[in-house]
Amino acid sequence: MQCHRINELLDLLNQSWQKTPDCSLMQVLIQIADEAGHGQDITTLSDDTLIYQLKMRLEDTDAPIPGLAKDCEGDFKAAILRARGIPPQQSS
Repeated sequence: MQCHRINELLDLLNQSWQKTPDCSLMQVLIQIADEAGHGQDITTLSDDTLIYQLKMRLEDTDAPIPGLAKDCEGDFKAAILRARGIPPQQSS
């Protein structure tokens, strides 16, 4: 794992673990794996899944999924027009 990813993982894990200081590190990791729907042995949990789930734990429950927010369209009609290659009209 690259150095910046290790630092990111440690920072996210620190923030998440501070919310449940009475749990051991393994208990926190098991909770994270369960929240991610990882039904296998915890040793098979990928770094990407761990980092993603830690990021999502820190977000509001109503927050959009990171990476998808940029693709959200507030207006359905504008989304259909854009999907058909027609730029939506600018309202004055």
